Amino acid sequence: MSEFRAEKRVVVIKDAEALASGVAERFLQRVSKRSSAGKTTHVLISGGTAVTAVLRAAGHSSSREGVDWSGVHVWWADERFVPADSPERNDVAASDAFLRHIGIPSDNVHRFAASDAGIDVEEAARRYADELASFGTDEQAWPVFSVCFLGVGPDGHIASLFPDRAEIADVEHTVLPVRDSPLPPAERLTLTRRVLNSSRRVWLVLPGVDKASALGLALAGASYHSVPAAGAKGRKQTVFFVDEAAAGSVPEELIDPEF
Repeated sequence: MSEFRAEKRVVVIKDAEALASGVAERFLQRVSKRSSAGKTTHVLISGGTAVTAVLRAAGHSSSREGVDWSGVHVWWADERFVPADSPERNDVAASDAFLRHIGIPSDNVHRFAASDAGIDVEEAARRYADELASFGTDEQAWPVFSVCFLGVGPDGHIASLFPDRAEIADVEHTVLPVRDSPLPPAERLTLTRRVLNSSRRVWLVLPGVDKASALGLALAGASYHSVPAAGAKGRKQTVFFVDEAAAGSVPEELIDPEF
């Protein structure tokens, strides 16, 4: 089927639990390899149940003990602008599932400002952009991300880049405030598409039959303005990790059995 973009790879794993464990092990193997070589690793994670499930599996895997976490930095692709201790925050979910189970230095965990920090959402976006820039390179005002984890909503959104909104089309900023979000809470923060796509590897995680439509549209090359997941693409690798429930209509030639 020529309308599908072959450079996007699809890995199908039996069910949601096996999917989370499989992606977690691949992640830990990659970070372990880099840490063994003495390399600093920047990881970008989004919120959502699918990515949190991967993090939980990683946090309970014995493979985490083979990683020197002092060389790993964790960043967020998006955050909900709510109080710091709110269970709605992506960093709270990630901490419970993963970060508290590893020996990562607190300075290596780069959280967005919370709504109770005495600043508004616009200032929170500016501050995160400044923090990204402090780890930037000669080519870009943000670090080089080895892996970017993205969940995908049934509507095709990634991070807090929602369909047919100005944020998905932004090519000037690194971080944006989101007001009047189509999903609660109303105020959010998000990295822009150009930052997400600067990652070496973009791994999208889609369990469940409710993600099948978004997956199909993303693979078919739909407009990323209407289906943001269609515009996700890593510099070296773009992989859709899906379970069998989500993979029902994926063309066989796109499924990578050897990954």
